[in-house]
Amino acid sequence: MKAKQTKSTKPRKSPRFAENSKSPNITLAKLAATPAGAATFSKFSITISNPNKIFWPEEGYTKLQLIEFYADIFPKLLPYVKDRILSLERCPDGMRGSCFYQKEAPSSLPPGTPTKRIAHVGKSGKSTNYVVGGSLATQLALANLGCIAIHVSGSRASSLRKPDWVCFDMDPQSEKFSDAARAGLRLKEVLDMLKLESFPKTSGSRGLHVFVPLKPTTDVDEVLAFAESVVTRLAAQFPKELTVEHSIDARKQRVYLDPYRNGFGQTVVAPYSVRHRPKAPFSTPLSWSEVAPTLDPSELNLGNYAKRLSAPDPWQDFFKNRQSLTAAINALKKI
Repeated sequence: MKAKQTKSTKPRKSPRFAENSKSPNITLAKLAATPAGAATFSKFSITISNPNKIFWPEEGYTKLQLIEFYADIFPKLLPYVKDRILSLERCPDGMRGSCFYQKEAPSSLPPGTPTKRIAHVGKSGKSTNYVVGGSLATQLALANLGCIAIHVSGSRASSLRKPDWVCFDMDPQSEKFSDAARAGLRLKEVLDMLKLESFPKTSGSRGLHVFVPLKPTTDVDEVLAFAESVVTRLAAQFPKELTVEHSIDARKQRVYLDPYRNGFGQTVVAPYSVRHRPKAPFSTPLSWSEVAPTLDPSELNLGNYAKRLSAPDPWQDFFKNRQSLTAAINALKKI
């Protein structure tokens, strides 16, 4: 009997450096495992443990390649993590293991890592010390702890109750991105009618996220109420396709329109965040012309991101288009 062949889990050469002979601004490619199984990024005195550990066995991508990705993509990522509290999704064994969520800043982070302590609602006296994004050193240290994805708040740490975006999450219960894309296009029609410019991105998984940049003048509760009103009206208009049902069983095969990423203290996957999914996809900013049922988000991944980086950024003007929600809230009441 012929022996069954298994796919090699030998670490692959970094896709970024395989496609470009010139080193990027921040070079990690020369990092190599020491006898102790560690590597050092000397610029920030960050020791990277087990850099050659395979995080994606099917593709052969390593922990070091994840860290290289974040070093390379950081100028694009920075505007979406700067001065924002982060929720940590730690996956220390990559795709070979499970993940766990952590809000409290790990004690193992480098000294001086920016944090913000937030008191819990009520009289419990408890609080959480969140990591605050915005530093490349912080981002690389988190990736070293197995934080594959980056979950960010919709407001800055300096003004927690004043979000500067509203986010809509299209979650297809069919697990087909094509359904999420159709839902996103229907949402765009509503936002256009409300004269709000919107920006789509893949979730990095099966869904689609739609962001609307805001002037940080509206309270978080009002932003959430606006998002709830929009998705409730949209689901009522297309009840066979869309739903706002909290019960998973009641959603059936429809697209769940989730407005709750906009609640106080809630987070959403940041643009350019890698996901704990097969092929190592990352949450990719899109132009609306790219949002189509034929798009396969898994093809935007750690293996070919350099090509995406070389293309024009469809979100380049995101923060130049901050909008007020006041007129949209009033217009929505009249519909």
